[in-house]
Amino acid sequence: MGLLAMKRMIKSLAIALWVGLILIIGPGLALAENPSHLFFNHSLLQNRDFSNQKLPAAEFANSNLEYANFDEAELRGSVFSRAIMLGVTMRKADLTYAMLDQVDFSQADLSDSIFTEALFLGSTFADTKITGADFTDAIFDREQLRQLCLRAEGVNSTTGVDTRYSLGCR
Repeated sequence: MGLLAMKRMIKSLAIALWVGLILIIGPGLALAENPSHLFFNHSLLQNRDFSNQKLPAAEFANSNLEYANFDEAELRGSVFSRAIMLGVTMRKADLTYAMLDQVDFSQADLSDSIFTEALFLGSTFADTKITGADFTDAIFDREQLRQLCLRAEGVNSTTGVDTRYSLGCR
C-alpha cells in the first residue's frame, strides 16, 4: 500500500470517527443545554423569523425553511438534516456542532456565521453568500469545498478566523 493510499485511508477513518462522535455525543451535549427540546421536524416554516433566538439543539429536520431568518440566532448542536433553506439568512448565527447534511442552501446568506465542527455532507450551496463565515473543522464533500473556496473571503467578526483558512482553501 502506497503512502498516499494510506493517508487517504487514515483520513477516511478519522472522518468516520468524527462523524460518529458528532452524531452520538454532540446532540446529547447540546440537549443538556436545552431542556425544552424544541422540535420543528417536518414543518412548514417559510418566512419565519427566528432571529436573535436561543435555540440550542433545536431540530428542523425535513422542514421547509425557505426565506426564514436566523440572523444572530444561537443554534449550537441544532439539526437541519434534509431541510429546504432556499434564501434563508443566517448572518452572525452560531451553528457550532450543527448537522446541516443534505440541505439546500441556494441563495442563502451565511455571512459572518460560525459553523465550527458542523456537518454539511450532501448539501448544496448555489449562489450562497459565505463572506466571513467560520467553517473550522466542519465536514464537507470534496466538491462542496471546491465550490465554496471559489467565493470564500473575509474574516469572522467573532472568532477572527479567515473564511478561506477555515475551509482549508489553497
